[in-house]
Amino acid sequence: MMIPASDALSQIIAAMKPTCAEQVALPDALGRILAEDVLARLTQPWADVSAMDGYAVRQEDVAQVSAQAPATLKVIGESAAGGSFDGDVGPGCAVRIFTGAPVPKGTDTIIIQEDTEAAGEAITVLEKAPAGKFIRPAGLDFKADTVLLKAGSLMSGRNVGLAAAANVPWVKVRRKPRIALIATGNEVVMPGDTLGDNQIISSNSVMLSAFIKVLGGEPLDLGIARDDLGSLTERVRAAKQADMLITIGGASVGDYDLVGQVLLQEGLQLAFDKVAMRPGKPVIFGLLDGMPVLGMPGNPVSVGVSSAVFLRPAIAAMLSVPATDAPLQTAQLAIDLGGNDERQEYMRATLSIGADGEHLVTPFSKQDSAMLAKFAEADCLVIRAPFAPPAKAGDTVDFIPLHTGRITL
Repeated sequence: MMIPASDALSQIIAAMKPTCAEQVALPDALGRILAEDVLARLTQPWADVSAMDGYAVRQEDVAQVSAQAPATLKVIGESAAGGSFDGDVGPGCAVRIFTGAPVPKGTDTIIIQEDTEAAGEAITVLEKAPAGKFIRPAGLDFKADTVLLKAGSLMSGRNVGLAAAANVPWVKVRRKPRIALIATGNEVVMPGDTLGDNQIISSNSVMLSAFIKVLGGEPLDLGIARDDLGSLTERVRAAKQADMLITIGGASVGDYDLVGQVLLQEGLQLAFDKVAMRPGKPVIFGLLDGMPVLGMPGNPVSVGVSSAVFLRPAIAAMLSVPATDAPLQTAQLAIDLGGNDERQEYMRATLSIGADGEHLVTPFSKQDSAMLAKFAEADCLVIRAPFAPPAKAGDTVDFIPLHTGRITL
């Protein structure tokens, strides 16, 4: 009996356990998921500092400045980045200051260099500025012990930079989930191997390895199991130290589809073995000694769609990424679509921006599950619910983007 795709997804996510935390040096944290909050180890800026090159002055000395009544102040010192002026600034005095330098005691305003004229040890202030002008107060960016990044956050380039600015040299991240892969079939060989009669390239295992890396996991390729019980059993047993096992092919009902038989013999607690979806109907899921096992079909596009629908949220759950990060989005159809049957369909489509600025999705006219070139061309998967009625161009539909956005600036 087939189960709805939504039920299959719920069962898969519920079976995932977060991986343990590990500590990594900050430069190695790019693309990783935080396991603990990151707290600032200092206040930034540490003191009131100047935002511009100019002169630190007392507001009361320049409050009445105008083009007709400039003020002349004595320059008594300098405050540069990496240094400071440690004295007090009295009436009629100013301190030369540079961007990022601490504001001297007694001053409360910065007059930018362009609004002054220098002559020896004095300056003439030509334009007044309000109190606090061009001063960055202490803690403007963040204060010590403030939570800067929450657990579950992706360490993007910006987040790495923020942690560095907060003097954080190490962070706790989720260990990459180890995902074991077993391709099956006498007919498949790896890319570059000699291709015999009636054989095909095992693009699925290579593609899945790439997906797993992009999603934040670590693929463990256990090779190709031939269509005999011994070969498949050997590889299944080799996967038991992984966080998850994915089998590719052999999940249907043909004479040589042995995956389900071997998994059950090895003790699989089967949750389901068919999903009401297209492509990807013969999907197997269960637990083998507590390890989640996902059996995918052999068609390349079925593997890709199953990865977008099931594998991406599964790995996210193992990395403790918040459920609010789910990728489901909406757009307008660019073309008419016919009605759907009893299976939820995931239509490969391109994504564009219409004249009114709305997102438009255009499903391909051919949706064959063996057409990997079209899958590579697609930007998203348009979701058609079971028994969905015909839809018109301009109708709103849900879609899953095929980009992950994991590594960002």
